[in-house]
Formats: sequence, C-alpha cells, structure tokens
Amino acid sequence: MTMISFRVDDSEATAAQRWADELGIDKSELLREALHRHLARLASEHDADTWLEQPLTDDESTIGQISEWGPAEDWADWADAAG
Repeated sequence: MTMISFRVDDSEATAAQRWADELGIDKSELLREALHRHLARLASEHDADTWLEQPLTDDESTIGQISEWGPAEDWADWADAAG
C-alpha cells in the first residue's frame, strides 16, 4: 500500500472525522473508500466507449434474445419433502 498525503479544507477535514467517528471506522478507511468509489465512477464513464469498441459476442448476447421466461416455478410444496 502507498501513503498519499494531501491538504483539504478545515471544514472537510472536520466532516471526514465526524463521519468516521459516526461510522466507527478510521478516518483513513473513510478516505480510502471515498477515493476508491470516485475512481471507480470515473472509470465507468468510459464504459460506453468500451461497449462500442468491443461489442458483445453472439454467445454473450444470447440471453438478451429470450423474450419470455415464463412464470417462476413454485417450490413451496418441496418444504415437506425434506422431512
């Protein structure tokens, strides 16, 4: 793991500590998770480009061709089978 150090506004530092205390976690954990989520969101903004560059294969898109799954099976009568 790499140490990252940065400056934030006093009010944001106070808010981060308050949330960490409320959640019962270390402030570092709160900030790591926040950074992770933000980076994941930024990466997801490129998903549309990826879909255009690498469309689904025929095998991957097969499930989308199913127009009617029908009703789900009712397994309630199996509750007595185990006994």
